Amino acid sequence: MADPKKIAPGNIDGDFFVDTTCISCGNCRDLAPENFAKLGGYYVISKQPQTKLELKQVIDALICCPLGSVGTTNPELKHEIAQSISRFPELIEKDVYYLGFNSAQSFGGKSYFIKHPDGNWMVDSPKYSPRLVKFIEEHGGLQNIFLTHRDDVAEAREYAQKFRAKRFIHQADLEAQKDAEIVFSGIEVFNPHLQFKIIPTPGHTMGHSMLLYDEKFLFSGDVFTSCTYTCDAIEAWPPFYCWQSWDEQTKSIARLLSFNFEYMLPSHGKRLYRTQNEMKEALKQCLSNCQNEKDPDPVTLARAIAFDEIALWAKQSGQNDYAKFALKKAESIRQKLNSEG
Repeated sequence: MADPKKIAPGNIDGDFFVDTTCISCGNCRDLAPENFAKLGGYYVISKQPQTKLELKQVIDALICCPLGSVGTTNPELKHEIAQSISRFPELIEKDVYYLGFNSAQSFGGKSYFIKHPDGNWMVDSPKYSPRLVKFIEEHGGLQNIFLTHRDDVAEAREYAQKFRAKRFIHQADLEAQKDAEIVFSGIEVFNPHLQFKIIPTPGHTMGHSMLLYDEKFLFSGDVFTSCTYTCDAIEAWPPFYCWQSWDEQTKSIARLLSFNFEYMLPSHGKRLYRTQNEMKEALKQCLSNCQNEKDPDPVTLARAIAFDEIALWAKQSGQNDYAKFALKKAESIRQKLNSEG
């Protein structure tokens, strides 16, 4: 639980706060965009909730914060918090759910559940939670776990063992789940089922991939957000957060133009719904923005430090090759900074 003695500087006074355990994943802003904003190294309460909707959204952010960094000083909100817990997993549409209970092991990434008559799917992994285990059991178990990339595997192994589910991951990111049951490779579409398409989209990481369900739901991993930095309908996360190659990621985005979808459901960032034609136009605009990016590989001390942190996380999670890759990137950035004087 969040600690009132560790309130991050910049919170607006009131019932809710963010403390200094915040890892700046942005999930609170995605769930309650009117009430959270980034300030320095933390997200903070930028506006205390003033309506029933805002109160609901802020409490949802409290529930889904991966480290419990969002808190309240008002004990009278226990009932509302209990109601929020009961709302998760949250139905999006057509037996597709946002699971909530984001895991710190995946930097707060979102995960999803698809109830399907031929076998249920989980997309990326939330915390291993008794509540979620019960939900999955009540909805027919879990047969498949699709992992978009190495960053967001979290507790996938625990769910796979519990339900004897098969994990899908790209060969290039296999180091994150060495014992995964189904491994695909290359950039060709992999079709495990008539309604499911696995689309390799390298760039964010070497093995980043997306899952397209029923030509309607695109589970987009860490490539996209929406309406976060500008008013564009689809945005790619800035180059700072592209850990392998902006050029490769841009090519991957271009290949997505041959697919139809209406929902864009990211691991990090805001979900988006548009008609297929609107989504296609938004994707074209996003692609154009990526192609015209003036600084596709930022050379800054902050990015070097970010690669250092990735290397530490990778080593701790047994991804030694990725740790070496990240350290090499950090060293390269520092060499460039030193040469520029």
